[in-house]
Amino acid sequence: MPYRSPKTRKDRSRKLHEPLLGDKTAFLRTLLENPRLTGAVAPSGRYLARAMARAAATARDGLIIELGPGTGPVTKALIEQGFARERLVLVEFDPAFCRLLAQRFAPARVVQGDAYDLPTTLADFAGRRIAAVVSSLPLLNQPPPLRAKLIADAFALMGPTGVFVQFTYGLKSPIPRQACVNKYAGHGSAPIWRNLPPARVWSYRADPNGRISEPVLGKIRDGADKLGRSWHEKTDEAQQILRLQRTRMRAMLDKEVKAMFEAGRRRRLDGWREPPSETPP
Repeated sequence: MPYRSPKTRKDRSRKLHEPLLGDKTAFLRTLLENPRLTGAVAPSGRYLARAMARAAATARDGLIIELGPGTGPVTKALIEQGFARERLVLVEFDPAFCRLLAQRFAPARVVQGDAYDLPTTLADFAGRRIAAVVSSLPLLNQPPPLRAKLIADAFALMGPTGVFVQFTYGLKSPIPRQACVNKYAGHGSAPIWRNLPPARVWSYRADPNGRISEPVLGKIRDGADKLGRSWHEKTDEAQQILRLQRTRMRAMLDKEVKAMFEAGRRRRLDGWREPPSETPP
């Protein structure tokens, strides 16, 4: 058996793990440079990526727009699900990720641009049929109005037959409930426990009678939040009443103390007065 020096064995081990470590390192670098635009400290796990690809499996004809693909775990799952690479349009903000995606998934088209401004970023695809938008964007890092704009822009491009797929680490819908009323129907999957951290996949479709189907844990948390807000409101009200009572008590005590000092002063003054002289008979 040929002898391998410790350095040779170390180099071989590093080469075997370079692809995985490279992806994680790239995510960490992007997270440090711009934390609001990075959804996680590592690429999506294969179980989460497969769940997202299955949620988009109903999309028949047209392009599949992927938002925030990063290093491509969901892209890989979409291809394994049966979507042709030629149908994929990958919208990525980070230039390094764009180069990596172009190398790994050609002839899929890679567009460097802002996923929160889809009309501008996808201007070259205006008029093309779009079947689905699959998003790995960190929506919970963004304000509700921007999230509402994102799904509105997505359905403006897809039309009423499209599907919008989004994952989240939260319990509630990543698209605000108010933005979905009478516009979209949303459904969250069961938790994907084998992803770290556990995540859910949400699917949204155009529906004039749409509503959000919240998971049980999300409803429980909503109830707890309402109870907590009610408790805080009542606590604040009680504290205000106590402060008012303390103010009144201080005023009463100050008045009583002042009256006591005044009465004492008068008694002292009366004691110091000389008794009246007696007049002779």
